[in-house]
Amino acid sequence: MRGYRDFTLAWYKVCWPWMALYNSLLPCLALFTLPIGSWLVLSGASTLPDLALVLCMSFGAGAPLLRALSFMSTLPQINYKITALEQLMNAPALKQKEAPFTGKGHSISFENVRFSYQEEEVLHGISLTVPEGSLTALVGESGSGKSTLAKLLVHYYDVTGGSIRIGGQDLRDMSVEALNDQISYVSQEQFLFNMSLLENIRLGKPDAADEEVLAAAEKAQCAEFLARLPQGIHTMAGDGGKQLSGGERQRISLARAILKDAPIVVLDEATAFMDPENEEKMNAAIAEIIKEKTVMVIAHRLHSVMNADQICVINRGGIAGIGRHEDLLGNCPEYAKLWQAAECSAAWGVAADTAAEGGNVQ
Repeated sequence: MRGYRDFTLAWYKVCWPWMALYNSLLPCLALFTLPIGSWLVLSGASTLPDLALVLCMSFGAGAPLLRALSFMSTLPQINYKITALEQLMNAPALKQKEAPFTGKGHSISFENVRFSYQEEEVLHGISLTVPEGSLTALVGESGSGKSTLAKLLVHYYDVTGGSIRIGGQDLRDMSVEALNDQISYVSQEQFLFNMSLLENIRLGKPDAADEEVLAAAEKAQCAEFLARLPQGIHTMAGDGGKQLSGGERQRISLARAILKDAPIVVLDEATAFMDPENEEKMNAAIAEIIKEKTVMVIAHRLHSVMNADQICVINRGGIAGIGRHEDLLGNCPEYAKLWQAAECSAAWGVAADTAAEGGNVQ
């Protein structure tokens, strides 16, 4: 936060003088046109009617010019986005074969997995086994590599080294479609398409009947907020799901995962937007998804995963410890540090200054 603050203030210090200059001068173009135009008229280079016309135009030109300048800040953004799109289009295709899933069971194994973003290696030889039908939690500080590991499992990227196997079959030895049939991935970055909420949920199982979609929405605890919408589940989600709050978008995504009913479930901070009022409902929705599934959960709220079958502590791209909650507290300093931080934050609250006039909140 301090780094962002310093960067922003440094940027404004460069921009503010120029912003003040053109915001002061552009609305007052008559200050330039009147003396210069008068000199041109007196010197015979122009006429009085022309000067009157230019003066009238100058009074109305300031606002459009300011409006045009307000778009200048978007030009670097457009350039950045074009560059990013070009890099995406030129990126090598994912390694895959047009083969079905032939694994035996749905255990997951990460075998000496390495991964690099461009030149920087962020995962350093991770080996981890997630038994079939178990719940494994990945915990660690932000930026430690938890979400990267999940994205490698759903084959967003190819591993730089090592392999990831489901039921003994390498991800690269099956098609992306076959892999998608085996995994329900609920990301912390929820995105809904600008179509009805019914169709957004049906993406999990395109041939599902309306009754199945409604049942999945019910299990995901969506009924309450759907009842408040003007057209219920047929309401349009808006661009990126802007018609819904973050927690409501998450429940729609959970409904999609429930409808898909894949044997493997990956929850990447699926409760990131959970508020106290909806915590019970979100937990009930997640319980519906993970029934009899192989589950991998990424969580910052350690209290929500303390009963996991195994907890894997990721630290700076490596594994600092694997075990159950009680074992890690005594054997893994990194986990003990995270747990202590979680315990301290649980005690945070808003206190009222009862001594001050009016009971001001501090």
